[in-house]
Formats: sequence, structure tokens, C-alpha cells
Amino acid sequence: MSYINNLKCRECGQEYPAEPLHVCDNCFGPLEVTYDYAKIRAAITRAKVESRPRNLWRYHELLPASGESGVGPHSGFTPLLHAERLGAELGVKHLYIKDDTVNHPTLSYKDRVVSIAITKAREFGFTTVSCASTGNLATAVAAHAARAGLKCYIFMPEDVEAGKIVGSTIYGAQVITIRGNYDDVNRLCSEIADKYGWAFVNINLRPYYTEGAKTFGFEVAEQLGWKLPDHIVLPTAGGTILPKVAKAFHELKEVGLVGGGEFKIHAAQAAGSAPVIHALHKDVDLITPVKPDTIAKSIAIGNPADGYYVLRAVRESGGWGEVATDPEIIDSIKLLARTEGIFAEPAGGTTLAVAIKLLRQGRIKPEETVVVSITGNGYKTLEAVASAIERPLVIDARLADFDALFEQLGDGRRAAAGAA
Repeated sequence: MSYINNLKCRECGQEYPAEPLHVCDNCFGPLEVTYDYAKIRAAITRAKVESRPRNLWRYHELLPASGESGVGPHSGFTPLLHAERLGAELGVKHLYIKDDTVNHPTLSYKDRVVSIAITKAREFGFTTVSCASTGNLATAVAAHAARAGLKCYIFMPEDVEAGKIVGSTIYGAQVITIRGNYDDVNRLCSEIADKYGWAFVNINLRPYYTEGAKTFGFEVAEQLGWKLPDHIVLPTAGGTILPKVAKAFHELKEVGLVGGGEFKIHAAQAAGSAPVIHALHKDVDLITPVKPDTIAKSIAIGNPADGYYVLRAVRESGGWGEVATDPEIIDSIKLLARTEGIFAEPAGGTTLAVAIKLLRQGRIKPEETVVVSITGNGYKTLEAVASAIERPLVIDARLADFDALFEQLGDGRRAAAGAA
């Protein structure tokens, strides 16, 4: 059973049927899914959610699909790690990492939004799905399309990481790279969607696609014992995830799954692609597009479609936002790997670097609960950190050579002192 009411323009309030539509005819504002919360409140309980399989479909009443499950039956419900070693180093007792580096099947949060979008594409009768992507979305669409038996075309900038091109092609998708940045790719895809009538997950299916991002927030609250964190820090690219996590927290209150409790939501962008943070710091609503120049390619979107809604969600919660330089991003990737054994892509390094800045600014207090959102796996972006790590040491296969190296490193002396 679906609890959808309709689609509604986020600007003028005009209502539309729940079809593959994404832009208001009256004001060109974006459309959003609305729900019958009274019916959902009567249908859902914590116990009912907890009894279901550990995937994103356990919250199906709050998702825009007609059944309890769809494409992606193993996506979601990724770990919420109490990061004790990292927290001790930063001086925060209640620091948590929401770890979508292990999301199934393509190791990023995009598996959430794509699960919903491909499910809706199949419900609407589409046979071909597509997307404009900086990489993670491409691999997720290709994988989920393969599972659903749909034809798939992927469009990406030609300078994305090689792993993301291979990671999309392997599923049988037709991958096409474009000379230009993500915004150039997105403009072309809008024209292709109009001409060919394909299901573009982040264009004509965008209202449904973005709802999948709510599951990130649902899981955080459930994994904290049905409580909201004091702070959550999220990366910002096109602006999909942050406003939807805010919506998720409000919906959980609306249907009675969490009690009171306020939260602050914070935006993180790379310094080389930070149009939303620039607007936030200038205290304006107008987001001026930029030309991205950063190692954090998965969040390198210079003209974010939902940037204004990021600003609104951040301001309404009393949160803030900061940028991270490329060196700060790399340092944070290495810090997270060294302390918690999590290898994040540059988007995750950006989020942690910004969280550290917010701590130093006093916007996050040491005694408060904070969730740092890691949305993609570093093994897909090896190029970003390859030059910043130590090269392996090389010796011949002789014990004497290792003994000499061990002594040279100082470990031999420390071992001898310990034995004494």
C-alpha cells in the first residue's frame, strides 16, 4: 500500500498527480512527494520497523513506492559507528560515523536514492533508465538497472575517476563521457530526457529519487535508539541529501517514531566547489554558480539544483556550513582511516574536515552528540590520495635485511626496551 498523497510544488504549492514529473508548470519550482501522515502514524510503530529486514525498505510507509520492497533489497541499514578513537583525538565523547562506504551494492549513499528511483521507473513502465553523474550515482544506477533488467545509459564528465567509469561499465551500461563539467552533462541529459522519454533518475524521476535520501536520516535516528543527534554534518553537492535528512527527522516526529529533540544540520563543501557555503556565509539566498576545481569530484557540482533548500534546512535548524581545502580533505581521509579503519572518498574527507572546523569554532560542543556522514568509499577514488601516502618499503627476502630495517625504523629499539 502506498501512503503518497501527490506531488506538490515546493514554491507555489500547486499539486500534481504522482507521475514522472519534476517541475511545476506554473512557476518552474521543483516538485516533492507528499504523504498522508495521519494514516502512516496509525500504521507504523517502532516495533514493526525493528521486526523487518535490515534494509532501507523497513521504512516503506514513508517512501514513495507501492509495496514493502523493491529494487535494492539489500541496500541501506549501514553501520552507525561510535567513533571512540577518533572522538578521543578530537575531544568529543559522543561522535558517530554513519558509514555508507559499505552500502550495497556500489559502496555509496547513492544506492539509497537509486533503489527508490529504479523501483519507480519499473512501476511507471520505463524500459530504459539513465542519469547524469559525477561517478557514484552512475555506478549505482548501472548496478540497480542490471538487477531490474532495464537498459541503461550513463553520462559523466570525462575527467571522473577511472574506477567509477569501470564500475559503471562492468554492469553492462552504455557509458558516455562528456567534454565538460557536471553542469554541462546535466544540461545535455535534460534535452535527452525530453527527446527520448527515458527515465532519468535525477531529472524526471527526481521527486522520487530524492526521497531515498531520507533513509539515511531514518537509520541514524533508529540506530541512536530512536533519538535525534544534536548535530549532523553532511556533504553538499547537488543538494539532495541534506534537505531530505532534515525532512526525515521531521517526519519521524510527525508519525511518532521519535519524541522531541532539536537537531542542527551542517553543510560541508570542498573549497573548490562551494557555491552553497558562499551564499550561507554572505547571508543571501542567491547561489552563484562556480566552476569546480577540487579532488572531491563526487561533490563537484557548481550549480546545485537544490542548493537553496540546503540553505533553508541549515538555517531553520540553526546549523552552519564550512569548506575544506584539498589538503584538509586528504588529511581527514587519512585521520579517519588511521583511527577508525574507514577509507572514505574525498566527499567523506570533506565532511570530517568541516566537522573538525565546527568543533574548533565552538559550534559543536564536546559533550554533544554529533554524526559525521561518510557517503562513499575511498577505494573508488584512489587517485585522490595516491600521492599523499608513504610508498611501501622494499627489502630482499632475508631476515637480516628486515632486522636492519626494523632497527632503522626505531621499532627494534622500542621492542628491545619493552622486553627489558
